[in-house]
Amino acid sequence: MIPLLGPDPQAFPPVSLALREPNGLLAAGGDLSVARLEAAYRRGIFPWYSEGDPILWWSPDPRALFTPDRFHVSRSLAKWRRQNRYQVTIDTAFAAVVDGCAAPRAGDGNDHGAASTWIVPEMRQAYLDLHAAGIAHSVEVWSGEELVGGLFGSRIGRAAFGESMFSRASNASKFALAAILVDQAWGEITFLDAQFSTEHLRSLGVEEYPRSLFTRWLAEATAADPAGCEKTLPA
Repeated sequence: MIPLLGPDPQAFPPVSLALREPNGLLAAGGDLSVARLEAAYRRGIFPWYSEGDPILWWSPDPRALFTPDRFHVSRSLAKWRRQNRYQVTIDTAFAAVVDGCAAPRAGDGNDHGAASTWIVPEMRQAYLDLHAAGIAHSVEVWSGEELVGGLFGSRIGRAAFGESMFSRASNASKFALAAILVDQAWGEITFLDAQFSTEHLRSLGVEEYPRSLFTRWLAEATAADPAGCEKTLPA
């Protein structure tokens, strides 16, 4: 049995109590308030559940992370970036990026290897609330006036948390990742949390770390000076 959360948004069980199978399942219940979500992220916990399920909270071991120095920029991506094939913006179409990630598709990016059914209406609203609170952010990738890719997630201090990304054109989601990890479009970060590793993410440089190490890094990163969250990309 896993514990049920009560009304206190800070009252999560220690992540060391998360189940081994399914990997990382820690608790159920509670709500998706801004206060509870921020408290969860600071502890290395995130919500993930499907339509009809209770809210489930997870902290898997190991943890998949991107770090700026290990993100893999392929030759083709580097060439496309030099050619400015796409235009990249920050926080200009947050809801549209969430909706793009929620659209039915084969999993790509940080969707736990499955279609994006986890972005249920309550989850969508929760991230809109986090965005209004200045915690959640998006990267939009445009071809002309068409939104062809993007990524959304959250940032606390110098810790960034990638929730999902989508691509409707070649390299579009990689442009979004590069904006965060190479161009520091969300400001200086220590890592971008990808939660679970997939073959696609490993090809881009994600690596797995023991949860005990991740939580130590997380405590330091969330306490660090955020150094601003830039709304425009560096020149």
